[in-house]
Amino acid sequence: MALTSDLGKQIKLKEVEGTLLQPATVDNWSQIQSFEAKPDDLLICTYPKAASGTTWIQEIVDMIEQNGDVEKCQRAIIQHRHPFIEWARPPQPSGVEKAKAMPSPRILKTHLSTQLLPPSFWENNCKFLYVARNAKDCMVSYYHFQRMNHMLPDPGTWEEYFETFINGKVVWGSWFDHVKGWWEMKDRHQILFLFYEDIKRDPKHEIRKVMQFMGKNVDETVLDKIVQETSFEKMKENPMTNRSTVSKSIMDQSISSFMRKGTVGDWKNHFTVAQNERFDEIYRRKMEGTSINFCMEL
Repeated sequence: MALTSDLGKQIKLKEVEGTLLQPATVDNWSQIQSFEAKPDDLLICTYPKAASGTTWIQEIVDMIEQNGDVEKCQRAIIQHRHPFIEWARPPQPSGVEKAKAMPSPRILKTHLSTQLLPPSFWENNCKFLYVARNAKDCMVSYYHFQRMNHMLPDPGTWEEYFETFINGKVVWGSWFDHVKGWWEMKDRHQILFLFYEDIKRDPKHEIRKVMQFMGKNVDETVLDKIVQETSFEKMKENPMTNRSTVSKSIMDQSISSFMRKGTVGDWKNHFTVAQNERFDEIYRRKMEGTSINFCMEL
């Protein structure tokens, strides 16, 4: 057991167009790039992990799709419900293979940036649901995720990780490029661009937007139920969403739980004053010219 986790932390990432990715993903790159999207696909896109609310939006989408039927949403663990396009861990079926085997209309998931996304998604005018979270909370969340996930490199100390993150040397690349890329695409494609902080502040309003975007009609009582069932507290206790079924050799939740806090502004418990000032300066430089606005605290 210890061996796996020790080995896991020596993972050597590979690069595609300057973006770091897991080796198995890169080895499977031609299959991923030639993926055939269908016009009725809905692709959930986020910067990596629950850092940006991936699991949260997946559960919201699934609850809408199942018309608020909790039983149906318990049919499988969340990571098996929506094929993860770039996922690969041979000899298990890849995300592409799982998606191919899925009947339409499909709901799929990716962490890829706009530049790395398989082109057929753009060509088929698919619907995209993007969730963005403020960079500071994202960094904190990703740091704790890398501490407990043995499939990702060891993040080192918080000080070391701070440098790694601002330089985009993390799996799936730079937060700045990722968010900017999707933000710039939002008016040219069918993209519903949501903010984690908005879903936190007014879940009902944001869930209704998702519902309308999906072309679904859910009555008010069902909508209220979805709001209730997708609360952080509910999902943290739900074995279908909290990754408690994942082997400890892959995700060690004794180091940090998969669903940690789910709050806005936790970065204040990690960033030093100096780090915060430096980050704000880098943020201004990297995000210059973009109209996107993030909420840093609620």
